[in-house]
Amino acid sequence: MSNKTENKSKVNLTSIVAAAIFGSVITFAGTSFFGDSSSSEGSSESAEKKPIYWVAPMDAKYRSDKPGKSPMGMDLIPVYADGGSGSDSGPGTIRISPDVVNNLGVRTAMATLKSLHTQIKTVGYVQYDEDQLVHIHPRVQGWVEKLYVKAAGDPVKKDQPLYEIYSPELVNAQEELLIALDRKNERLIKAAEARLKALQIPPRAIRELKKTRHVRQTITFFAPQSGVVDNLNIREGVFVKPGKTLMSIGQLEQVWVEAEIFESQSSEVKAGLPVTMSLDYIPGVEWLGKVDYVYPTLDVKTRTLKVRLRFENKEDQLKPNMFAQVIIHPLQKEKSLLVPKEAVIRTGSTERVVLALGEGRFKSVEVKVGRFDDKSVEILAGIDEGEEVVTSAQFLLDSESSKSSDFKRMNHPLEPETFENSASSSVDVNGVINSIMLGHRMLNISREAIEEWDRPAATVDFMVNEDVDMAGLESGMTIQFSFHAMDGQFIITDIFPQAPASSSTNDQ
Repeated sequence: MSNKTENKSKVNLTSIVAAAIFGSVITFAGTSFFGDSSSSEGSSESAEKKPIYWVAPMDAKYRSDKPGKSPMGMDLIPVYADGGSGSDSGPGTIRISPDVVNNLGVRTAMATLKSLHTQIKTVGYVQYDEDQLVHIHPRVQGWVEKLYVKAAGDPVKKDQPLYEIYSPELVNAQEELLIALDRKNERLIKAAEARLKALQIPPRAIRELKKTRHVRQTITFFAPQSGVVDNLNIREGVFVKPGKTLMSIGQLEQVWVEAEIFESQSSEVKAGLPVTMSLDYIPGVEWLGKVDYVYPTLDVKTRTLKVRLRFENKEDQLKPNMFAQVIIHPLQKEKSLLVPKEAVIRTGSTERVVLALGEGRFKSVEVKVGRFDDKSVEILAGIDEGEEVVTSAQFLLDSESSKSSDFKRMNHPLEPETFENSASSSVDVNGVINSIMLGHRMLNISREAIEEWDRPAATVDFMVNEDVDMAGLESGMTIQFSFHAMDGQFIITDIFPQAPASSSTNDQ
């Protein structure tokens, strides 16, 4: 007897706790997500509605035509045909009272057509302009007797002495010219001069040789252009051979910056695009340049594409090997549908936004996103221009809506393909007009179920045939209409307004 009493007490205690928790949940759900449900009229309407199917609370893709348990052992949630009263209502539509909307801090923004201002931010390194970079090589072997340039980085002017070299080959070449001059053989003279020029003997040395008839043991070579010395590889007394790089002379009036961009950004970068650059060592200063060249191949390891940028450097502030922050500005393409970045919920496999349907109604829908900028994201599919999306508290709304949402728009139905395969090509049905778009000859109608097509009640956009008179139609009007599916659209062929229920009662 005591065991039974103890068990009964435990059962009662469990029931009380469960009732308390359930009551709290109902209070929260009724207040926050379904508004004020104290109206007896609303309760009676809910009692008359019949679910069209049931979904799993943790997996909206699992559906059943009867109540039961989900694969996780949870009770299935019923979904009604009129989950909301608007064109985008349907499975997953939730309602929130205005007070709770304010308390949650729900903010919305409109999807608008704008130009996406994209910026490609990357880093790069300052380099010499290789179009103006000259490498100094000897064409004979010999010994460097004197070096006029002592260190890399030294500035040089055009025709400034660089080094003197003793080479037996240069001595022999001078002797050949003197022999030709003594013989006064023009052919030999021209051949000897051509050989000296091929060995890069300066023209002034050739003129001096012809004038003085004195062979020089060392020949001085001069700078072919102004700039700074780089890659200095020789010292006095060094033996050099043809092909050895003695030094390089680079100009700094213009510089290159080599940067890398991701493979996904490569289609937006073309030669000639404007570029801005900043460096840490001169804060607040920006250099304006352009994309000079886009390399044709990607790096195999990093999967990045190298681009070459060109900048003016009149004051020599840009030094080779400096680290720079670079922003490439792609050309603005045609306008696209944009929403704020914070409105998009990224789940890893899909992207969603929460639509604000008005009157405290919200629904999560799946979207396809494109490019991004600092503030906006491009929407390729899923919503239309002018629709409101939630930008604050959307994660809470999405968590409630996603329990039963199909993540699809009700005004983008897939039904026409199914209807076109039906035995009947046209059907008569009753419905209520939700909205009228005269310019597009379109009606949004909440229609009744179509038994002959085995279709539940739904809210759908209908096109109105040109020969159907739309005068006198109003939102909220009950109508009987005929329609058929063609080319992926529902076409209304006849409309018959119905008398209000109140007027028929008065006539009786």
